[in-house]
Amino acid sequence: MMAGVPAKDPKYLKEIERSRRDLRALISTKNCAPIMLRLAWHDAGTYDSKTKIGGPNGSIRHDHELRHSANSGLKIAIELCEEVKTRHPQITYADLYQLAGVVAVEVTGGPTIDFVPGRKDSEVSPEEGRLPDANQGAKHLRDIFYRMGLSDKDIVALSGGHTLGRAHPERSGFEGAWTKDPLKFDNSYFKELLESDSDPDLLKLPTDKALVEDPKFLRYVELYAKDEDTFFRDYAASHKKLSELGFIWPSRLALKFAVGVLVTATVAILSHYYEVHRRFFE
Repeated sequence: MMAGVPAKDPKYLKEIERSRRDLRALISTKNCAPIMLRLAWHDAGTYDSKTKIGGPNGSIRHDHELRHSANSGLKIAIELCEEVKTRHPQITYADLYQLAGVVAVEVTGGPTIDFVPGRKDSEVSPEEGRLPDANQGAKHLRDIFYRMGLSDKDIVALSGGHTLGRAHPERSGFEGAWTKDPLKFDNSYFKELLESDSDPDLLKLPTDKALVEDPKFLRYVELYAKDEDTFFRDYAASHKKLSELGFIWPSRLALKFAVGVLVTATVAILSHYYEVHRRFFE
């Protein structure tokens, strides 16, 4: 079951903008951009492009899904978002969590990411095991992201989001930050990956190392390390794609409906034409 959302309602759009301002203040004050970004990713990253199940639908707020091992620690982000939800109850959790991820990137110096509201909340959570396992390599990354309908470029660009935050042993079994400034969104994640004598205190997980060990991934790592503008452009596009997996924009839904009506009408007209002129076809 999914709750409806009046995405085209001017009042709803106004609440989205008010929520954006509240999120900006909250994230800046609490320095919680990394965990907000992780929340947005993990809610969206359960999508299966074949079954159309999962995705950015707010289901991560349910205890069943929140207890998945990959989501350890995200209760903090859920509770922080609840402060905004209380002030703006009309906003769906699905929109709120994705908006929090967008704002997290922007307030830490990252690219502006186009945000279209209208996601529906789901009361159903997908099974565990749909999110990346940091202990694995390139094949695993492709299995996970290809299932969502994403590409090699998306995999590398989104991995660059690790420029924010740090791993906590009680959550992931790993400890440390990927970059020297874990509250600044830039291309330093890729620079550190290519540094042969990088700071040993900085984190490099098996999934990070896979990006430089796989030739197809490596070309994007090298590009993004050299050109931050290109990274920002590609990251914004990949983040938007991730945040909209399985989501049909209201305008797209209207177009889909119109096309369906047109096809139905065309079939009806052709069927009528055939009946009238059937003797000529027999």
